[in-house]
Amino acid sequence: MPIDDDVTGAEIDKEVRQELMSLPKTLAEDVAKNLVMVARLLDEDPQAAYGYARVALRLASRVPSVREAAGFAAYAVEKYAEALAEFRAARRMTGLQHLWPVMADCERGMGRPEKALAMAGEPEVQKLDKAGQVEMRLVAAGARRDMGQAEAAVVTLQSPELASSSQQPWTARLRYAYADALLEVGREDEAREWFARALEADQSGSTDASDRLAELDGVEFIDALDPEAEEEAAGDGDGGSTSE
Repeated sequence: MPIDDDVTGAEIDKEVRQELMSLPKTLAEDVAKNLVMVARLLDEDPQAAYGYARVALRLASRVPSVREAAGFAAYAVEKYAEALAEFRAARRMTGLQHLWPVMADCERGMGRPEKALAMAGEPEVQKLDKAGQVEMRLVAAGARRDMGQAEAAVVTLQSPELASSSQQPWTARLRYAYADALLEVGREDEAREWFARALEADQSGSTDASDRLAELDGVEFIDALDPEAEEEAAGDGDGGSTSE
């Protein structure tokens, strides 16, 4: 697969570069370039990222970072069984637990929420950093909802991290998940409050909290470039850009 002209391989993290030093220099450079392409494309073109991850995996399957990257690429294209296998391999190689939450989410993706919930109670969770523990809580709440236990999902998300006014990388996602869970159990006023709090914390635009708030408020955004939408708005009476 073609590598972007500006990719040198030097863009990878120091820890990954250290792992690749076990390979011959030319091979290490090729693997590094493919890993850079995975990271670059994972969000915007996950299918392409998956292709680069498979190349890196073919070249260096014994490198933990390669297995981890392959896992995330497979996860992004919803190949959950494959992702889980790669995450397990990376975990065996390193002995680290940071992949535990995403491994549990793979179980959810494979239709096994009970397994994901069981993983949330394993000792490995205590070895996670704060971000990992919050991620595990999100996965556990999702598993509860998968099992039709909406009220339990709300309770699962109630935590010191949720109540904290501190802004962390995971704050917006945690508040958003709580708002969504509240909405599912019919607590609309509280859900609106928490969507607003999620939006307040969402500096990177990682959630659609603003859209959810607009939906709760009965606001409909009209695409100014869509003639049909404009005609429908005009037909509603006043031709305004919002409607109840």
